[in-house]
Amino acid sequence: MSALRILIADDHEVVRAGVRSLLESQPDCEICGEAATGRQAVALAQQLKPDVAILDITMPELNGLEATRQIRKVAPTVQVLILSMHESEELVREILDAGAHGYVLKSDAGRELTAAMHALRKHETFFTSRVAQIALHAYRNKTPAGDAPPPPGGPLTPREREVLQLLAEGKSNKETASALGISVMTVETHRSNIMHKLGAHSVAELVHYAVRQKIVIP
Repeated sequence: MSALRILIADDHEVVRAGVRSLLESQPDCEICGEAATGRQAVALAQQLKPDVAILDITMPELNGLEATRQIRKVAPTVQVLILSMHESEELVREILDAGAHGYVLKSDAGRELTAAMHALRKHETFFTSRVAQIALHAYRNKTPAGDAPPPPGGPLTPREREVLQLLAEGKSNKETASALGISVMTVETHRSNIMHKLGAHSVAELVHYAVRQKIVIP
C-alpha cells in the first residue's frame, strides 16, 4: 500500500512541525510539502498533487476557506482537511460548501488526526465530534450556508475576496498587486468595486466586513 502523500499548510511553524511529527510516525503517511500561506498551499497543491491537503483557516494572503475553493478548482483530486481552532456554525457550513472533506479541531488533533487520514485514504469524510454536531444541527434546522445578507451591491468575486483579504491585512495597493501578479491600477479598480459593493467609505470598514465574514480572523 502506497503512502498517503500529505501537504501541510499553517502559518505557524510550530504547528506544522507538530502535525508533521505526528503523521510521520505513521508508516502509511508521507509529508510531501509545507506551506505558510494559503496562496503557497494552492500553488503546491497544483504542483505536487498530494492526496490530502491539511489547511488552517487563518492564514495570511489567502485564508483557508478561499484556499479550499481554489484547490478544489486547480487540483480536484486533492482532498482537503481543515485543521483549525475555530468551530463556529457559520464557518463550518462555509467550509463544507467550499468542498472540504473533513474538519478537525486543533484541540483534537492529537487523538483524531491519524483517524482522519485513515478515513480520507478510503475517500470518506471525517469530522471531529464537535464539528459533526454543528453540521448536524445546521442540517436539522435546514440553515443554509452563508446566511449572512449579501453585500448591497452584489456578491464579491473570488478575486475581489482575495484583494479584500490582502487590504484587510494591511497590505498597500502596490504590495497587493505584487502578491497577486496584477497591476496597481487593477488593484485600485478592484478596491473601488469592493467599496461600492459593500457601501464602504474607508479601509476600516473593509476590515470590519472582512472580520465579520471570516475572510480574516483577528
